[in-house]
Amino acid sequence: NQMHIATKSSKIDITSEKDTKSISQKLSNYVSDGDIVFLYGDIGIGKTTFIKYFINYLQLKSNIRETEIPSPTFNLVIEYQVKDLTINHYDLYRIRHEEELKNIGLFENYESTLTFVEWPEIIKEKPTNRIELIFNYEENFLKRSLIVSSDYKKEIVYAFK
Repeated sequence: NQMHIATKSSKIDITSEKDTKSISQKLSNYVSDGDIVFLYGDIGIGKTTFIKYFINYLQLKSNIRETEIPSPTFNLVIEYQVKDLTINHYDLYRIRHEEELKNIGLFENYESTLTFVEWPEIIKEKPTNRIELIFNYEENFLKRSLIVSSDYKKEIVYAFK
């Protein structure tokens, strides 16, 4: 059972909030229901902010009032409805044991949902239909970067080269 190395895009500078916003909006053109997006990165690096810009942009495009996009750290999952699209935003930071994932319905009905997962490290059986967003600090925390990675939707990777 060999480790599969995902195809990675080049490192994108997301130090400015503006860049984070435009990259999240660009991503919205490539993902759809059935996709699972894993977000890796330290606390405070901007994972929830990225999802907030993503969802607010879709709301804006659909002429729906923008809503607050809080971090689901305490409720584990928050669901959003944007026209026909259901978006589930999970935060697994407080999950200690993989068995707990069964109780929160992770990946149930994922075919009809766009799923964002913060802190996906605890998931052993990684779904194949995933896109990985890897957030990193650079230059002594002065800058932030993002790498987009996916074997399943290669066009996403090429879009962010």
